[in-house]
Amino acid sequence: MTSEATRAAVAATGSTTSLIYDDWYQAIRSSEIADKRMSKAMLLGIPLVMGRTATGRYFAMRDSCPHRGIPLSYGWFDGKQVTCKYHGWGFEPISGQCREIPSLTERDSLDPCRIYATAFPCEERDGHVWVYVPQSGRGKLRADDLSQLPPVPEISKFSRRFRSAYLTADLPCNIDHGIIGLMDPAHGPFVHQAWWWRSRASIHEKEKRFEPIENGFRMTAHQPSANSAPYKLLGVYGEPITTTIDFVLPNRRYEIIRCGEKWFASLTTVTPTTENHCRIDVCAAWNVFLNVPFLTPIAKFFGNRFVRQDQLTMIQQAEGLKYNPSLMLIDDADRPAKWYFELKQARLESQTTGKPMRHPMDGPVTLHWRS
Repeated sequence: MTSEATRAAVAATGSTTSLIYDDWYQAIRSSEIADKRMSKAMLLGIPLVMGRTATGRYFAMRDSCPHRGIPLSYGWFDGKQVTCKYHGWGFEPISGQCREIPSLTERDSLDPCRIYATAFPCEERDGHVWVYVPQSGRGKLRADDLSQLPPVPEISKFSRRFRSAYLTADLPCNIDHGIIGLMDPAHGPFVHQAWWWRSRASIHEKEKRFEPIENGFRMTAHQPSANSAPYKLLGVYGEPITTTIDFVLPNRRYEIIRCGEKWFASLTTVTPTTENHCRIDVCAAWNVFLNVPFLTPIAKFFGNRFVRQDQLTMIQQAEGLKYNPSLMLIDDADRPAKWYFELKQARLESQTTGKPMRHPMDGPVTLHWRS
């Protein structure tokens, strides 16, 4: 094991973790924001108040008035301005600029427009509102900064007609444990035992090829596991089936399954809400079996069971992690977890030094494991 991997394995044993800033995170479902209602969310330990202006733009502000710190979510929003409940300070929500301080008189020289509440870049994709969280202490993002932000993540789509679904679950663990659980290839026959997925008796050796991509790695296009029933269903189309899986920092797993003109795509994220809690969100879109009645509720039923199995396992794991046990990462089955820790370390070092990020993979790698 390299020194980087050794540090990664040590990092995995901790109950706390370093968080990655300067990136987009899913904050809330867009359906939870309507009319002039404000909603609350938590990202990377930052309390947010969120809403949508009369012109249709989503906004995300730190849920704290810069005057006395009372949460702005206790105040009012009229479609144009967020007003603090305590002293009536009014803020334009997209920029956070203060527009009104009712207590000021003509004798005061203070210009309210020079005061800003913290506001974050905010965009909607695939039914989620994403928030860009800069490094603490960076200050207000300028127009030039905003133009250089990375693209907002979204699900890949390959036809105009498709269906979609969304699942979520809270996890009582830090982001590191959530992510290495997300990418773990060996837990399926044990955590997800079911007639409609796979069984312990179906375990067999697998060989997958991985390659480096920007900010992550890819399990290259391959035939999906023969011991997973959902993949077998696609065989009715009579076309070769391939699946490609990407992991991209800070927290994203993309999967694309192709079967001729038919496709299924998903984006799964593990979002740190606080230092030691996170949330898993699964967004999926597909154009398979579009004419099958009740397909979406059926898919969501089984998908929810699948996610709850992961959630229960993480809850049970948290019981053991309370006592800070020594942990380990082993050979090929845990190699993606090692890459994650190395990528994360490289990203944090790059943000600190300003130097280009060093990728831990220097080329394609073939891994073997049983699952």
